[in-house]
Formats: sequence, structure tokens, C-alpha cells
Amino acid sequence: MQTKEGTAIALVIPQLIVGLGNPEPKYDRTRHNIGFDAVDNLAQAWHISLSENRKFMGEFGEGKAPGNDKIRLLKPLTYMNLSGQSMRATLDWYKVSPTSVLVIYDDMDLPLGKIRLRLSGSGGGHNGMKSAISHLGTDKFPRLRIGIGKPPSANVEKETISYVLGKFTTSEMQVMEKVLKMVVDAVELSLRQGVEKSMNLYNNRTILETKE
Repeated sequence: MQTKEGTAIALVIPQLIVGLGNPEPKYDRTRHNIGFDAVDNLAQAWHISLSENRKFMGEFGEGKAPGNDKIRLLKPLTYMNLSGQSMRATLDWYKVSPTSVLVIYDDMDLPLGKIRLRLSGSGGGHNGMKSAISHLGTDKFPRLRIGIGKPPSANVEKETISYVLGKFTTSEMQVMEKVLKMVVDAVELSLRQGVEKSMNLYNNRTILETKE
């Protein structure tokens, strides 16, 4: 890629994709675990098997993805607030730069049906991202946020916690299934042509909830 002045810009191509969530069956399919679901979908699409890796403190797998020689997938099993520990261990082992890590996680500030890619930024109040930034020592790494919407009374902390740890409704799940397919497409484009290209194409897309 080149700027208007003809200067070459290095493409940001992920080498490690991390989905944030909490272990234990009680957290399965909850809004806060959509990052785990995204990595599971990528693993299924690319025929990569995930298994527990104690060294990385997470479920890990590597294989080939479209347009990419090798890709690594990680689901930290450290619980959300310590996600960065698992990411740091994996990066150190493979000597991968933080800019080559794509982190996928839930975002209440985005409406259901939307995703948002960025090349850097703050944790935005997300404990998993705060941990990631702390352990990586930088906020300059790409991330893909998946919108989960807000509870009716988002100002009540107790309701917010029960909302993010709650499961999607049937109609919401129908939307999320389509969103997760869009996530796979967006990540695959990031691997082929860089995160910025994927940002331009997918940040404005919305999957609408269909009423019965």
C-alpha cells in the first residue's frame, strides 16, 4: 500500500488472533464471551483444532488461514481480568510483536449487529483489554469489537454485570450468528490485505434484528 506521496505503508497483518472471555461452562454463550465464540468460529472455518496449552495459559491452536501461511488462535483461560498474562506468554514464546496481535472482544458501546476494527486505542473500560494493554505495555495493537448493546438501565452497575454475563435472547442469537460470519470474513480480509482494508469495508456494516 502507498500514500498519495508514494511512500510505502507497512500492512498490519495479524499473526495471532485472541478472543477474550471467561472459562467454565456457566459463561458459555454469554455476551461477555463473544470473543471466545469468534475464535471458535475461526477455528471451525479454518479447520484448526484448539487444545489447552498450560505454557500459554489458554486454549491454543495453529494452522493455515486463507491468504496467510500460518495463523495462531488463542482463548486465554486466565479469566477476563488477567487475559494479558496469557497473551504475553504467547507473544514471548513466538517473539511476535503486539502490532501483529488481533484481539476480539465484546463492546456494550456498540449496538448489536455491528463490529468495529481499530489499529490501536484505550481499553474503553473493558477489563480484558485493560489487562492486555498492561501486559503488552502498549495500546498499539489491532482489535475487533463486537457490539452487544446495552441493558435498559446501563447506569446501574449490578444490571450491567448481569447483562454482560447473561445469554443472548433467541432473536439476538440469530443476529449474532450472522455477525460471527461477518467477523470471519473481516478477519480473513485482514489476513489477505491488512487490518486497515478490513476496517474500511466492515466498520460501516450493520446486521439488523429481524422481528418475528
